[in-house]
Amino acid sequence: MIKLLLKEIENSLGKKLTSPADFESLSDSILNRNHAYLSRTTLMRLWGYISENVRPSRTTLDILSRFVGYAGWEEFVAKRDGSPANCEPPSSPVLGRRLSVADDLLVGDVVRLLWQPERVCDVVYLGDLKFRVVASVNTRLREGDTFQANMIVEGEPLYIDNLRQADRPPIAYVCGKISGVMFERL
Repeated sequence: MIKLLLKEIENSLGKKLTSPADFESLSDSILNRNHAYLSRTTLMRLWGYISENVRPSRTTLDILSRFVGYAGWEEFVAKRDGSPANCEPPSSPVLGRRLSVADDLLVGDVVRLLWQPERVCDVVYLGDLKFRVVASVNTRLREGDTFQANMIVEGEPLYIDNLRQADRPPIAYVCGKISGVMFERL
């Protein structure tokens, strides 16, 4: 079951983890998404990158299960075993059009985000996964706000981190929680 979980994580990332940098990036993603820390070394052990025959703790398995959308390890196992019968199917790889911020955008590129009901937000890419809002209609995001995001997937919610609005402390925010977001490059 652990190998299935690791495979599902790789599917959600859209790549195999093959270098220390990959594990560092996953560690950061887990911290940003779940507010839980797993070290690069722990992840490298799990994937067999470091040859140590160590069984992961329940806490580690819970964190990894939550990273791919389950309530925890118990739910992951139950849904993969097919019990209980009323469980929804496990997460699947994202197949929609996507924009990898680090790979697909240059500093200064502008992206329009659209979601229901009638929300429009234009953002400029500042580099290092950071954006600034330059125009906004019907959203809580305001001109001048900044945030971080690493992937925009059409039809899926957009999870942003470190949303900074005026003098307020930074928060996480979800755009298009129900129907997902659409995007276009301007």
